[in-house]
Amino acid sequence: LALAIIFIYMILASQFKSFLQPLALMTSLPLTLIGVVLALMLFRSTLSMFSIIGVVMLMGLVTKNAILLVDFAIRSREDRVGADGQPIAGLPRHEALLLAARVRLRPILMTTLAMIFGMVPLAFALTEGSEQRAPMGQAVIGGVITSSLLTLVVVPVVYCYLDDLANWFKRQWSGHAAASDNGQVRP
Repeated sequence: LALAIIFIYMILASQFKSFLQPLALMTSLPLTLIGVVLALMLFRSTLSMFSIIGVVMLMGLVTKNAILLVDFAIRSREDRVGADGQPIAGLPRHEALLLAARVRLRPILMTTLAMIFGMVPLAFALTEGSEQRAPMGQAVIGGVITSSLLTLVVVPVVYCYLDDLANWFKRQWSGHAAASDNGQVRP
């Protein structure tokens, strides 16, 4: 599980060319564990090897949902050239996040519902011999429900905080660079 999280972080850091943006995406991972624990308690199941396999599977799905949101917001903030060759200004952060949530809500809900409906037969042990694998379905259903709902709220908030932190670091770095050039620090 720890290796999966480390690999996810490394891949996201290389994709976004940032060390802070993957942290915003990975805040959705603990939200998964809340749902997993609640679902296992609700179904009175145990944390078994099958439920841990379900948690590892959830890490990829939940990270994908967060990537859909943050990547769309980042692309909306960038300046680009339109089809007619005219420059199009990027959106402010707040508007970009609202647009990302509005546009990407349907794909997130579709994958969430597909995962839930796919796991229902497994979670309720409807077939013979599936009682052993039922905790995997229960963990996936609980984790995907809570993480999908909370990802739509928590990830944009953390993205804003980390973006502010990155801007603060840039101001501090440029202030130190200016101080070394002429001896005075610019505001």
